[in-house]
Amino acid sequence: METIRVVLIEDHDLTRIGLKTGLQQRSGIAVVGESGTAAGGLSVVQAQQPDVAVVDIGLPDRDGIELTRDIKQRVPQSRVLILTMHDNESSVLAAFAAGADSYCMKDVSMDKLVEALQATREGNAWIDPTIARIVLKQTQVSTTSPPVPAPHRRPISTPLPLGDDDLLLTDPLTERELEVLELIVAGCSNAEIAEKLYITVGTVKTHVRSILNKLCASDRTQAAVRALRSGLVD
Repeated sequence: METIRVVLIEDHDLTRIGLKTGLQQRSGIAVVGESGTAAGGLSVVQAQQPDVAVVDIGLPDRDGIELTRDIKQRVPQSRVLILTMHDNESSVLAAFAAGADSYCMKDVSMDKLVEALQATREGNAWIDPTIARIVLKQTQVSTTSPPVPAPHRRPISTPLPLGDDDLLLTDPLTERELEVLELIVAGCSNAEIAEKLYITVGTVKTHVRSILNKLCASDRTQAAVRALRSGLVD
């Protein structure tokens, strides 16, 4: 497996050191840079062009969400994984709108963080179940539109077009697709889904494509929130 090159942008020294130490002990991951500020982090990302930049929202000099937007604009080949303690609706929706690729709470286990990094590098969105439920709550209580996201990303909290619900009536998810969907909502990568269900990664990818089509979702993150909102997954 190709090594995942990671840059850590976290202002709390002990947290950053702990993350660096933990990740460097895992095979297939290389921490190629780090910074405790947004300005320094952007410079490191531009210089190293990592596969994934792990960005804390609460940076001292600039908001991590603004930094995410800058990274996506200046180093589009690098993906961004938000790592944060902020679980309020405004922070979460702002992170979605800034174009971040994946979202983890800071109490995530190292195993789950590694899975999130792997999924993010592969181009899949990894969403912490806590955050998925926050977005679900926001869509249920708010009738206002969220901030406009980056052009390549459809806002996850926007209800699907009228009539899309009918698609599940005519083309419902199979029992296996529901099992895959539950694991997507739980934040599992394709490899972990394959292991848990005793199927190949290629088969998982086929199921994921079918699920996205049936849910009218553009990516795994949107599918997860769609599943929670519709009651397909508890």
